Amino acid sequence: MAKVDEVLAQKEPALHHVTPTDTVFTALEIMRERKIRAVVVLDEGRLVGIVAERDCALKVLLPGRDAKHTSVADVMTRDVITVAPSDPIERCMVEMTGRNIRHLPVVKDARVIGMISVGDVVKETMREQARHIGYLESYIKGHGVPYQ
Repeated sequence: MAKVDEVLAQKEPALHHVTPTDTVFTALEIMRERKIRAVVVLDEGRLVGIVAERDCALKVLLPGRDAKHTSVADVMTRDVITVAPSDPIERCMVEMTGRNIRHLPVVKDARVIGMISVGDVVKETMREQARHIGYLESYIKGHGVPYQ
């Protein structure tokens, strides 16, 4: 199966982030504008957290807090699980299912270079299954399997 960097190469290269002092409202505006579900939280370029729509709903909306006056630092997840560009997508699946998370920042040389979502993992799994089906169809038809 593919590596994280191969999946990242198929995505828009932009990485969207907020700082711990930004408001939850600002984070939500970025998510809405970019049609994404989570943003990393960077402090002077260093990964310090991640905030997702789910965090905003459960930690701001439900308790009745004001998103315009609540800082990202108050609701972000601080112990961020990350992956490396060289990691296989299977590792992402294991982390996401085992920890019930939907986004994994990709870190290289202590710098966040992208984000892998559960949707990215599903799309790659579907591509991989389509390749396998193609190989099997080719084999059944007697054309041989171009496996490497």
